Amino acid sequence: MLEKLVVRTPERACMVEITSQVQGVVSQSGIAEGLAVVYVPHTTAGVTINENEDPTVQQDILYELNKMVPWRDGYRHAEGNSAAHIKASLMGTSQTVLVVGRRLRLGTWQGIYVTEFDGPRMRTVWVKVVAG
Repeated sequence: MLEKLVVRTPERACMVEITSQVQGVVSQSGIAEGLAVVYVPHTTAGVTINENEDPTVQQDILYELNKMVPWRDGYRHAEGNSAAHIKASLMGTSQTVLVVGRRLRLGTWQGIYVTEFDGPRMRTVWVKVVAG
């Protein structure tokens, strides 16, 4: 089953949790055992799995990424958003999660996040649930 999610990102750089939406796709699929692949088809946004209990973790991630890759740093890309491209590459465009008993097999404190680096925007997220 392939499902398209649309995620609104409210800021230039942010992390938007989509765990419940991905779980919804898994539930609708009827697949009890397999994999859920979450893919973000953008060059200035990504997807990651990290702690979803304490929001300061997301703040810390964004803070450190901004230190590593500042918005302005003499980049040559004419559009002016090279930092967003670099950060998206560091995050990656996909995550794969086990599906067991019709549920995402995430750790106790794990959540799935769209990572935005050139917002605010409307972002597409593809979720593919595969039996196996």
